[in-house]
Amino acid sequence: MSARVLVDADACPVKDEVYKVAWRREVPVVIVSNQHLRIPAHPLVSRQVVSDGFDAADDWIAEAADAHSVVVTADILLADRCLKAGARVLSPTGKPFTTSSIGAAIATRAIMADLRAGGEQIGGPAPFAKTDRSRFLQALDEALAGVMRGR
Repeated sequence: MSARVLVDADACPVKDEVYKVAWRREVPVVIVSNQHLRIPAHPLVSRQVVSDGFDAADDWIAEAADAHSVVVTADILLADRCLKAGARVLSPTGKPFTTSSIGAAIATRAIMADLRAGGEQIGGPAPFAKTDRSRFLQALDEALAGVMRGR
């Protein structure tokens, strides 16, 4: 099986960048969402619309992810599931999730959820920047190169 990119697409800000890198490397892309999203008419791009059930897109991606996949998601729990399936996982900012970093990310997520539940006013993530976009392009290209080399 050859490399492919699975995109947790409902709120993904880098779909155009995914297409650009995937087309250059001739790698298929699956856009996974709870709603019908417009995708380019291109033989390498397909759409998987799942039910609007809780975590339906995450479940589909986690089941499809394997060592030949690069998964693009900002969802830390989905990243963990995909890493366990052998996939490479990137956030839309280009930050790779790894088996050595995911535990700390999950712990931080839990702490932040506890603070919000306790009424703490905490800021959200930093706004998406141009540097995030370029870092993502480079990280996706490197991740696909690694998958294609079998590492």
